[in-house]
Amino acid sequence: MHTRRTLIALAALAAFATATPALAQEKSIVVSSTTSTQDSGLFGHILPMFKAKTGIDVKVVSQGTGQALDTGRRGDADVVFVHAKSQEEKFVADGFGVKRSPVMYNDFVLIGPKNDPAGAKGKDIVAGLKAIKDKSAPFISRGDRSGTHSAELALWKTAGIDIAKDKGAWYKEIGQGMGAALNTASASNSYVLTDRGTWLSFKNRGDLDIVVEGDNKLFNQYGVILVSPEKHKHVKKEFGQAFIDWLISAEGQKAITDYKINGQQLFFANATAPGA
Repeated sequence: MHTRRTLIALAALAAFATATPALAQEKSIVVSSTTSTQDSGLFGHILPMFKAKTGIDVKVVSQGTGQALDTGRRGDADVVFVHAKSQEEKFVADGFGVKRSPVMYNDFVLIGPKNDPAGAKGKDIVAGLKAIKDKSAPFISRGDRSGTHSAELALWKTAGIDIAKDKGAWYKEIGQGMGAALNTASASNSYVLTDRGTWLSFKNRGDLDIVVEGDNKLFNQYGVILVSPEKHKHVKKEFGQAFIDWLISAEGQKAITDYKINGQQLFFANATAPGA
């Protein structure tokens, strides 16, 4: 009997020893996020702080917002952190997410050749897009269902341009992320819409510069959502919620605010802003 007890105890110890590393490894979450949070270097700045505080490792899947939300719908992420408010609200309304929390904002900027062949320069994005279309000046579109792509399509519509019907050879959709779109614009001296954070961290500018900025229509809000653990039982809701809580806490908001490139702030924390 004693031997049997000993064997059982040894087996339990062995099982515990094997389970412990697995449990330690599981202290991680997958965050499906827009390319701008990754390409701008923001995650490289804030994630080490979050891990130091909580011990939770964050694995980022960097995609356009539409793809990032699809990843959440499939249950292949624990948290989505994106920038297309209407799509985020639909994601929650359809039961795929628990709650949307605003985190931060920056703005979009229209980039183009320094000599501005379309005459688009100014603070009016509608006038700028009309000038590009009227001159058939080369324009690079991400064409990837990202938050930036959605914003671009909405801006054409606001400008009274049906881009699906009116696009010609001047309008090129590349189906890739922000970095690739900027590189393509740089190589072809084209116009392109980007978030300011990615532009500030972009090195291969060539002859490009900001052409239009400062229009209220270029406001760019980011939100974070826990993927529904009711839809997907494997979602790590405690760790995922811990990440969200940290992002919108005073500490997380300060970490976002403190991220700068060459003295320029890339994102503006606004978790407590009404209606954000």
